[in-house]
Amino acid sequence: MAAWARIAAPRAPLTPGVARAVLGEEFPDAAIDGVWIAADGRSALARAGDQALIVYLRGDDYVARGLAWSEVAGAKAEAGVVRLAFYDIAAPVARLAVGEGTVWPPALEAVA
Repeated sequence: MAAWARIAAPRAPLTPGVARAVLGEEFPDAAIDGVWIAADGRSALARAGDQALIVYLRGDDYVARGLAWSEVAGAKAEAGVVRLAFYDIAAPVARLAVGEGTVWPPALEAVA
Protein backbone atom coordinates (compact mmCIF):
# COMPACT_ATOMS: atom_id res chain seq x y z
CA MET A 1 0.00 0.00 0.00
CA ALA A 2 2.82 2.45 0.90
CA ALA A 3 4.57 1.84 -2.43
CA TRP A 4 1.34 2.37 -4.36
CA ALA A 5 0.63 5.59 -2.48
CA ARG A 6 4.28 6.67 -2.90
CA ILE A 7 4.72 7.09 0.84
CA ALA A 8 8.37 6.51 1.63
CA ALA A 9 9.45 4.96 4.91
CA PRO A 10 11.52 7.37 7.01
CA ARG A 11 15.29 7.05 6.63
CA ALA A 12 18.03 8.31 8.89
CA PRO A 13 20.30 10.93 7.25
CA LEU A 14 23.34 9.57 5.45
CA THR A 15 26.67 9.60 7.22
CA PRO A 16 30.04 9.27 5.49
CA GLY A 17 30.26 5.68 6.74
CA VAL A 18 26.83 4.70 5.42
CA ALA A 19 27.54 6.41 2.09
CA ARG A 20 30.84 4.53 1.76
CA ALA A 21 29.09 1.24 2.60
CA VAL A 22 26.39 1.75 -0.05
CA LEU A 23 28.96 2.82 -2.63
CA GLY A 24 31.20 -0.11 -1.69
CA GLU A 25 28.37 -2.53 -2.46
CA GLU A 26 27.51 -0.87 -5.77
CA PHE A 27 31.06 -0.11 -6.90
CA PRO A 28 33.25 -2.78 -5.22
CA ASP A 29 36.35 -2.01 -7.30
CA ALA A 30 36.24 1.77 -6.78
CA ALA A 31 38.98 3.41 -4.71
CA ILE A 32 37.03 6.24 -3.08
CA ASP A 33 39.13 9.36 -2.58
CA GLY A 34 36.62 11.24 -0.42
CA VAL A 35 32.94 11.74 0.41
CA TRP A 36 30.64 14.77 0.74
CA ILE A 37 27.21 14.54 2.40
CA ALA A 38 24.45 16.84 1.12
CA ALA A 39 23.02 19.46 3.48
CA ASP A 40 19.78 17.51 3.95
CA GLY A 41 21.51 14.13 4.49
CA ARG A 42 19.52 12.52 1.65
CA SER A 43 22.40 12.20 -0.81
CA ALA A 44 26.16 11.95 -0.98
CA LEU A 45 28.90 12.44 -3.53
CA ALA A 46 32.20 10.57 -3.68
CA ARG A 47 35.15 10.74 -6.02
CA ALA A 48 36.99 7.72 -7.34
CA GLY A 49 39.66 8.95 -9.75
CA ASP A 50 37.90 10.58 -12.68
CA GLN A 51 34.51 9.16 -11.66
CA ALA A 52 31.88 10.73 -9.42
CA LEU A 53 29.86 8.23 -7.42
CA ILE A 54 26.49 9.47 -6.22
CA VAL A 55 24.19 7.83 -3.68
CA TYR A 56 20.75 9.29 -3.07
CA LEU A 57 17.39 8.44 -1.60
CA ARG A 58 14.83 7.28 -4.15
CA GLY A 59 11.59 6.09 -2.64
CA ASP A 60 12.33 3.85 0.34
CA ASP A 61 15.94 3.07 -0.45
CA TYR A 62 19.23 4.50 -1.59
CA VAL A 63 20.39 4.12 -5.19
CA ALA A 64 23.88 4.68 -6.49
CA ARG A 65 24.95 5.95 -9.89
CA GLY A 66 28.19 7.04 -11.48
CA LEU A 67 29.07 9.96 -13.74
CA ALA A 68 32.27 11.46 -15.04
CA TRP A 69 33.73 13.82 -12.42
CA SER A 70 33.94 16.56 -15.06
CA GLU A 71 30.18 16.35 -15.59
CA VAL A 72 29.49 16.71 -11.87
CA ALA A 73 32.07 19.47 -11.43
CA GLY A 74 30.43 21.40 -14.28
CA ALA A 75 26.96 21.24 -12.74
CA LYS A 76 25.50 24.48 -11.37
CA ALA A 77 23.83 24.98 -8.02
CA GLU A 78 20.44 26.67 -8.45
CA ALA A 79 18.16 27.54 -5.52
CA GLY A 80 20.34 25.52 -3.15
CA VAL A 81 20.22 22.33 -5.26
CA VAL A 82 22.54 20.67 -7.75
CA ARG A 83 20.62 18.53 -10.22
CA LEU A 84 22.42 15.57 -11.84
CA ALA A 85 20.72 13.72 -14.70
CA PHE A 86 21.45 10.03 -15.23
CA TYR A 87 19.21 9.29 -18.22
CA ASP A 88 18.03 6.16 -16.40
CA ILE A 89 14.29 5.55 -16.17
CA ALA A 90 14.67 3.73 -12.83
CA ALA A 91 16.49 6.64 -11.15
CA PRO A 92 16.61 9.55 -13.59
CA VAL A 93 17.74 12.50 -11.46
CA ALA A 94 19.61 13.15 -8.23
CA ARG A 95 19.05 16.41 -6.39
CA LEU A 96 21.86 17.24 -4.00
CA ALA A 97 21.05 19.92 -1.43
CA VAL A 98 23.95 22.29 -0.96
CA GLY A 99 24.32 24.34 2.18
CA GLU A 100 24.57 28.09 2.36
CA GLY A 101 27.89 29.24 0.93
CA THR A 102 28.92 25.79 -0.35
CA VAL A 103 31.31 25.99 -3.27
CA TRP A 104 30.58 23.53 -6.07
CA PRO A 105 32.06 21.02 -6.47
CA PRO A 106 32.35 20.65 -2.70
CA ALA A 107 35.41 19.71 -0.72
CA LEU A 108 35.34 16.00 0.02
CA GLU A 109 36.11 14.43 3.38
CA ALA A 110 39.19 12.25 3.31
CA VAL A 111 38.71 8.50 3.50
CA ALA A 112 38.83 7.34 7.11
